[in-house]
Amino acid sequence: MDKMWSGRFSASASSLLDQFNASIMFDRKLYREDIEGSLAHAAMLAKQGILTADELAQIRDGLNQVKNEIESGEFEWKISDEDLHMGIEKRLTAIIGEAGKKLHTARSRNDQVAVDFRRYVLRKNLEIVDALKLLMNEIHVVASKHTQTLLPGMTHLQHAQPINFAFHLSAYLSMFKRDIERFLSSHARNNISPLGCAALAGTPHKIDRDMTAELLGFSGVSVNCLDTVSDRDFALEILFNISTMMMHISRLSEELVMWSSYEFRFIELSDEYSTGSSIMPQKKNPDVPELLRGKTGRVYGSLMGLLTVMKGLPLAYNKDTQEDKEGVFDAVETAEISLEILKEAIKTMQVKAHYMKSACKIGHLSATDLADYLVQKCDIPFREAHFITGKAVAKSEELKIDLSDIELKYLQEIDSRIGEDVLAFLSIENSMNARTSAGGTSTQRTEEQLAYFKNFLVKTNAELFI
Repeated sequence: MDKMWSGRFSASASSLLDQFNASIMFDRKLYREDIEGSLAHAAMLAKQGILTADELAQIRDGLNQVKNEIESGEFEWKISDEDLHMGIEKRLTAIIGEAGKKLHTARSRNDQVAVDFRRYVLRKNLEIVDALKLLMNEIHVVASKHTQTLLPGMTHLQHAQPINFAFHLSAYLSMFKRDIERFLSSHARNNISPLGCAALAGTPHKIDRDMTAELLGFSGVSVNCLDTVSDRDFALEILFNISTMMMHISRLSEELVMWSSYEFRFIELSDEYSTGSSIMPQKKNPDVPELLRGKTGRVYGSLMGLLTVMKGLPLAYNKDTQEDKEGVFDAVETAEISLEILKEAIKTMQVKAHYMKSACKIGHLSATDLADYLVQKCDIPFREAHFITGKAVAKSEELKIDLSDIELKYLQEIDSRIGEDVLAFLSIENSMNARTSAGGTSTQRTEEQLAYFKNFLVKTNAELFI
C-alpha cells in the first residue's frame, strides 16, 4: 500500500527502509496523547469553519473507536505505516471515510509529534514528583523514629563526628526535595503548545492556537514555530532530572549496601528485597540497592545519547530526532520502578541502632569537641587547641581506648588548663547535641528539619492540585 506521502515518488519504499525508518513499534506508547491532540485539533477546525459539525462528529466517533481498538488489543500496528500518527489516521480514514482525510488540515507530523511527546513528558514530570513524594514520606517516617539514634558521621569514609541517623536521612530528603523542584520547574517552563506550528513556519489556515492549547491543558502557545518543531529541550530536561535523581538514589543505595554488610551491620534489608547465593547458603545479598546503582548508568546513557543526537542539527525538524523517544521511555520506566522499590526497601528495612552507637566509639569522634572546649573554656587559640587535641588522641591510641572514655588525669598531664568539666564535652551524646547551629545535627535541629520537609510535602501536594 502507498504511503500517505507517496505522491511525489515513482517507486515504493523498500522493506528495509520501512524497517529502518519506522518508529511505530515504540512511539505507539503515545497513542493517548496523539488521539487527544487530534480531538482538540478537530474541535478547533470545526470552530474555525474548516470542518463541518457532521465531520467533527464523525472524527470524534472514529477516534474513540480507534482508541478502544488500541486498548482492547484489536488495533493492528504495521511497520509500513511508519509511525503512530500515520497508523491512527489511516485507521480513522478506513472507519469514517473522507472526513478522516480532513483531520490533518493545518497540521504537520512535525508539530503533531512535538505535541504528543511534550505532553507525555509533562505528564511524567508530575507522576515522578508524586513517586518522589512517596519515597520522601517513607524516609521521613523512618527518620522520625531516630532523631536520637547515634551514628558516626563520616568524611572521606572515615569516622568524623557523631550525628543522629535522622540527620543523615534528612540529607537525602534535601536531595529529593531538589529533585522535585527540578521536575516542577521543567513542567512549568515547558508547558507550552506546539500545535499549529505545522511543518516549521505556521499555516495559512485561520486556526486558533490558543483554543487547542487550552483544550490540551497547556499554559500557552510557543512563540517561534521554527524552534518549536525541532525543540527537544523538554526531553533533555527530564533525562537530566532523572539522571540527577538516580545519582541521589545511587548514593543512598551505596550506603544501604555498606550498612547492610557485616563490617557495618547498621541495617538489615528485609528478605522481600534481598536475594541469596546459588552456592553459599548463608548469603543475603543487597541486590536492590546494587541494581539501583547499576541502573543509574543506564539513565546517564540515555541523556548522553539525546544530547549527542541534538548537538549538530540544523533548524528545523530532522529525522534524527526520532531517536528522542526510546531513551526517554526507558529512563522514565527505570525511574518509576526505582522509586517504588527503593521506597519499599526503606519501609521494610531494620535499623540496628546498637551497632550504630558502638561505631561511634571508634575513631575518636569527640576530638573536635575537645578542641572546641579548649577554645571556649580555656581561651586557647584554635591552632594550639588542635595540637593539644592531637596529643590527647595519640594518648588514647596508646591506652587503646576511645577519646570519649579517657580519664581526666591523662588530659591534665597533656595540658593543666583542662578542667573537670571537659568530660561532659567528650560525651558522644553531648557531641551530637552540641551542634545546634541552623542545619546542625542536634536532635532539636534535626526535628526542625523533619518539620520543614513535612511542610514541603504538604505544600507541594496542595500546589499540584491548584
